[in-house]
Amino acid sequence: MKVNKRILAKAVGGVSALAVIGIGLAAWCVYEPEIPKIPRPAKSSFDLATVARGEQLATVGDCIVCHTAPVGMPFAGAHALPTPFGTLYSSNITPDEATGIGNWSEKAFSRAMKRGVARDGAHLYPALPYEHFTLVSEGDLSALYAFLMTRQAVSQKAPENDLLPGLGFRPLLAGWKMLFLHEGRFEADESRSKEWNRGKYLVDGLAHCGGCHTPRNLAGGEERARAFAGGVAEGWNATPLDASNPAASTWTETSLFNYLKTGTDAHHGAAAGPMGPVSEGLSRLNDADVWAISVYIASRMHPAGGGGQPVAAISDDAEQAAKNHVIGAQLFQGACSGCHGSGAPMSRQARASLSTVSSLKSDDPRNAVQALMQGIAPPSGEGPYMPPFSDNLTDNDLAEVLAYARARFTDAPAWKGLDAAVAAIRKENAKQ
Repeated sequence: MKVNKRILAKAVGGVSALAVIGIGLAAWCVYEPEIPKIPRPAKSSFDLATVARGEQLATVGDCIVCHTAPVGMPFAGAHALPTPFGTLYSSNITPDEATGIGNWSEKAFSRAMKRGVARDGAHLYPALPYEHFTLVSEGDLSALYAFLMTRQAVSQKAPENDLLPGLGFRPLLAGWKMLFLHEGRFEADESRSKEWNRGKYLVDGLAHCGGCHTPRNLAGGEERARAFAGGVAEGWNATPLDASNPAASTWTETSLFNYLKTGTDAHHGAAAGPMGPVSEGLSRLNDADVWAISVYIASRMHPAGGGGQPVAAISDDAEQAAKNHVIGAQLFQGACSGCHGSGAPMSRQARASLSTVSSLKSDDPRNAVQALMQGIAPPSGEGPYMPPFSDNLTDNDLAEVLAYARARFTDAPAWKGLDAAVAAIRKENAKQ
């Protein structure tokens, strides 16, 4: 069969043209211009009232937690952030020119917060939850910028990210944003109260609660149709903040406020895992904003209104549980009864009954295991403290204690595969 060279040449030329156009479109989608450097603004150039408002906003966003290494200077970054795709290290957001944001203009800062693009045009990983920050007003971003630019400048470069092969290629993030970054602004619901709207603005925006409390898909994007249905954060389950919340005792606006502000509530226990630092930060936030957050979250948990009163604790049956879990009962008596036993003196230190603790009643033992392994420190520096037992108890010991506690303090069935779950979680923790 004879091939028409002219037709073949046209076909090849057409394919080549399409390829060039495709490459051009891809480059256009990926490209972000560099925003010029500026001299570091003098601290005196910022209004004190604006800086103070920015401090409160930074508290809402919990910026210091992710941008401070365990033994590092505040906001200087280098904090390890484990993800399913590898480990990211947070950036330095102090006003150091070389390693921080000292030469960033307010325009560059706003672009990073809302679109996930650094001053030099590099795409940022969504560990910075810009899919939430897109809802933050320019006025609030300006105040946050003023606060950060008046912090102590610290020269510290973050370690290189340790990601799965190929994921260090930042232009790929442009595609991720096309799928999951929904830019927009906050729209108030006029049928709701000012408190409710303020709470929604904070929760959906700077507080980015859905970043942990919403399930994510395989690509790491939030499943927006299942907002606040629960997620995973740093090896802990982030409980649902909707009607499916499994709390043994009903959450109310007041109990949410107490929990968020102090890290503990008489009917729900203490904030543990990643919620500990969140509560510690909110302890410094003004009461009006914490209350607004509580009002909004309570409405998510009780969409029909109301919310009821805290339910009565389940009476524990120590004798029957001990018969079925002899080893667990002995370990509990030695390690736990001083705080959690019936009539224990230390149980009067604002400790909730274990019958109201959600982690014991949950279908998944993860949080109960983590609480025993890692302990619970009082977020605000005061209140009940539980030491970690990971070095004192074996995997089998931990499983025995938890099986006993679940049998004694809940009416839920025994956890299946508890021994394997404890061993797996210990291995996870060792990698972090």
